[in-house]
Amino acid sequence: QYSTTGCSLTLHHTEKPKHEAVCEYRPYSCPCPGTSCDWEGSLEAVMSHLMHAHKSITTLQGEDIIFLATDINLPGAVDWVMMQSCFSHHFMLVLKKQEKCEGHQQFFATVLLIGTRKQAENFQYRLELHGNCHRLTWEASPWSIHDGVSEAIRNSNCLVFDTATAHLFADNGNLGINVTISMC
Repeated sequence: QYSTTGCSLTLHHTEKPKHEAVCEYRPYSCPCPGTSCDWEGSLEAVMSHLMHAHKSITTLQGEDIIFLATDINLPGAVDWVMMQSCFSHHFMLVLKKQEKCEGHQQFFATVLLIGTRKQAENFQYRLELHGNCHRLTWEASPWSIHDGVSEAIRNSNCLVFDTATAHLFADNGNLGINVTISMC
């Protein structure tokens, strides 16, 4: 199905649906969480789409930045999104607050590469929360935007913390997460 966009595999019809679900050449969906955006397009068009359709997303340059999530006490499910640009790539930083069990909210923080799974293997990210005599650190490889935030959460391959931990590191309801991207 994706031969026109670069896939050169020829598969038996029984193997085709499984491959098409994960094919690197399938269209990319809008990676912006918390929106009902149904945009699809090529990998090369993702950043242009984000800059034009989601203008509220801030982009910071550099390998080390601070991702500031404001008003973490807002009720209900909330997503904070920011872009980080370094090593000639763009990374989407996401902090997601959602209710996991009745009345129990959790925060999920992860990094997605605006790129393929293969490209994502070339990078590592570190998320750090700093507080008064406390430090919480998570290190992992970024996910490709083909996989998305929900896949990172489903696999518990992200920084996960509860509301009490968020308040331990927050300053006046704002949570600063140090984000460092490095090449492997």
